[in-house]
Amino acid sequence: MDNLFRLVDHEDLFSRRCIWVNGPVIVGAGPSGLATAACLREQGVPFMVLERADCIASLWQKRTYDRLKLHLPKQFCQLPKLAFPQHFPEYPTKKQFIEYLESYANHFDINPQFNQCVQSARWLVVATGENAECVVPEIEGLTEFKGDVIHACDYKSGEPFKGKKVLVVGCGNSGMELSLDLCNHHASPSMVVRSSVHVLPREVFGKSTFDLRRGLPLWLVDKILLILAWFVLGNIEKLGLKRPSKGPLELKNTKGKTPVLDIGALEKIRSGEIEVVPGIKRFNNGEVEFVNGEKIDIDAVVLATGYRSNVPSWLQEGEFFSKSGYPKMPFPHGWKGNAGLYAVGFTKRGLSGASSDAVKIAQDIGQVWKNETKQKKQRTTACHRRCISQF
Repeated sequence: MDNLFRLVDHEDLFSRRCIWVNGPVIVGAGPSGLATAACLREQGVPFMVLERADCIASLWQKRTYDRLKLHLPKQFCQLPKLAFPQHFPEYPTKKQFIEYLESYANHFDINPQFNQCVQSARWLVVATGENAECVVPEIEGLTEFKGDVIHACDYKSGEPFKGKKVLVVGCGNSGMELSLDLCNHHASPSMVVRSSVHVLPREVFGKSTFDLRRGLPLWLVDKILLILAWFVLGNIEKLGLKRPSKGPLELKNTKGKTPVLDIGALEKIRSGEIEVVPGIKRFNNGEVEFVNGEKIDIDAVVLATGYRSNVPSWLQEGEFFSKSGYPKMPFPHGWKGNAGLYAVGFTKRGLSGASSDAVKIAQDIGQVWKNETKQKKQRTTACHRRCISQF
């Protein structure tokens, strides 16, 4: 099954090459793309992986903070066909996870073409992920603020902020962990909590909180999680952290909002080392004003405001993907579109969801590949060629 597409150098959009590929093209060399490539390798289907950055897993390698560890135990985060090394800890570090991905690519002989991109295509696996670009909110006065303003993707360590008053905008896992890291580097963080948030203990009685999911209905797991959270963490509403009306897993599955797994930030909030503040009204020179009228002086702002899919900016297609950058069909049906278009890793279920997609996509492509290869052997005319073209 041949595949014609234009290969575009990410550094030079005027340099375009037309290449025949004997099989599907995977766009993105992060965990989702690598997982799909590995499963295709197991199916005996040739492929090409394109990556706009100059390395695999660029989000992990270039846009994550130094102290980052996997928030879930490694068994929930491993990719298909190859487990984490046994000597890795329960919660691998950023460096260990990158080592795992590099060994994964080597094991399955996956060799991405770096600094390349495709804008629209047929016979394509979209593996650019849910976190392809930063979300930067529009807040009055932020562009005129005199202090340092960075997104969490550019934050590496709290060391440069020692002795400074830092406003962390966002109270998800990144916001909580960056606030904790700032404390540990002797900065004074204030964390913006604009909406409700679920905070859960990472472990209960030495076991991962998410081990409870196995074999139990979601509503029951949510009730158990909230009881355990109250027992282990106490009443967090006294700390300015209001819980949502929906349970943590229900909210994750319906809205994609991940619960915060506490690794020490709550203790700092209780001690006053991390101050919880309400939503922002505006910035003015070296101070910030909140919606309740209070004002505080700050030296720097860290935007822990998350990421989003960038699919609508490069894929000229309106049937499979919505304007939000996610497949229109909800999980577990959002992995396959029409005319040879697939999506992996847009499940709002992390690495386990991406792995599930990868297995299904490889099986589907493998079946098509075997059928068309069989037909090709039975006729002398060339088989239909799916075309990928640059817009």
